[in-house]
Amino acid sequence: MSARQKALIVDDEPDIRELLEITLGRMKLDTRSARNLQEARDWLGRERFDLCLTDMRLPDGSGLELVQHIQQRHSQVPVAMITAYGSLDTAVNALKAGAFDFLTKPVDLARLRELVATALRLHAPAIEEEAVDSRLIGDSPPMRTLRKQIAKLARSQAPVYISGESGSGKEVVARLIHEQGPRAERPFVPVNCGAIPSELMESEFFGHRKGSFTGAIEDKQGLFQAASGGTLFLDEVADLPLPMQVKLLRAIQEKAVRAVGGQQEVVVDVRILSATHKDLAAEVAAGRFRQDLYYRLNVIELRVPPLRERREDISALAAIMLARLAEEAGQPPARLGEEALEKLRSYRFPGNVRELENMLERAYTLCEDDLIQARDLRLCDTSSPGESGETSLAGIDNLEDYLEELERKLIMQALEETRWNRTAAAERLGLSFRSMRYRLKKLGID
Repeated sequence: MSARQKALIVDDEPDIRELLEITLGRMKLDTRSARNLQEARDWLGRERFDLCLTDMRLPDGSGLELVQHIQQRHSQVPVAMITAYGSLDTAVNALKAGAFDFLTKPVDLARLRELVATALRLHAPAIEEEAVDSRLIGDSPPMRTLRKQIAKLARSQAPVYISGESGSGKEVVARLIHEQGPRAERPFVPVNCGAIPSELMESEFFGHRKGSFTGAIEDKQGLFQAASGGTLFLDEVADLPLPMQVKLLRAIQEKAVRAVGGQQEVVVDVRILSATHKDLAAEVAAGRFRQDLYYRLNVIELRVPPLRERREDISALAAIMLARLAEEAGQPPARLGEEALEKLRSYRFPGNVRELENMLERAYTLCEDDLIQARDLRLCDTSSPGESGETSLAGIDNLEDYLEELERKLIMQALEETRWNRTAAAERLGLSFRSMRYRLKKLGID
């Protein structure tokens, strides 16, 4: 018979300690209790624990000090902070310091049991490293750092803001954080915030009741409910309109949602990961994104490096992509010629890994004798006028026509590289979806 798992409870209020001891005891956990910071340190020095619950305010210090002590000396122990109701700034500071999660007083027992169950799943066997590497390709220093950060963040429940350029692999990173963490067996629900019509957003996120608006012919659960127990990934979160940002902030703070037409809020247990290719801090400064929501989402920021910062990974990426293309086509794999590889290594890749994949798919189709030459890549000259000398006016009869044709070519290239996904093409060009739609109509591109 295996030994029972053990939890350390740290609180100076006897009633709270007793409530936590009874609840965890019913969950088949052994418990030890401490009234202050020093007693907690003594217990941690004597015994091994699977979980720690600590109050924020202690007679001889703060719960933050205990979080930092555990991070330094007992990093395998997940620690959750118990804070007074409304002290969300304190809870955020605890998450930044390394706390696994937080609870507010008065303690909701259902929420407590969910938190404990999630924390204990951290001790399950870790995901195989080979499975991780199959989607996060490359052994450059930036990628080694990224893998370590993913493994660390997977052990937390803190909201993570994943920053990075379009096509750099932000959703892959979000999936790996989910899959390496204690929620791996629960749903991972990705949503592109820029692709949902503003009038349907509240219904999509929180669900609706039958008859709550025209077309609501039956009850529908929202994305928060669909991700219950798991992870909700908000991609392109900067595209959320301000009214929806207010509602999202409340849902994150209260850990509860109310369906459109519903009378009661429903408690939801989801971890929030978010991403955008835009500079979210700049969006806040411009008044397009709420500062309070920014701080709730950006408890921890994880930057995904662009492809040009890890050029040594291009060869390995290309080999795996070409092998996959060959398998899908049922044909022999193609090889990259040396000149073609050098061309790729010197290219800036504004579209990052996604652009490389689209480029290789086109080159694989065009190449002869299963050898991709530099000409098959069809790379444009990416040098700026300042690098190659003055721009020649020869051949320009009408500036408006010239600029319109240049705009058409760039939009067509973006559409081809994103397989005619208009939302992705707009992101690739740094345009809003509305602006992209206007330009397509103006240029007669269907």
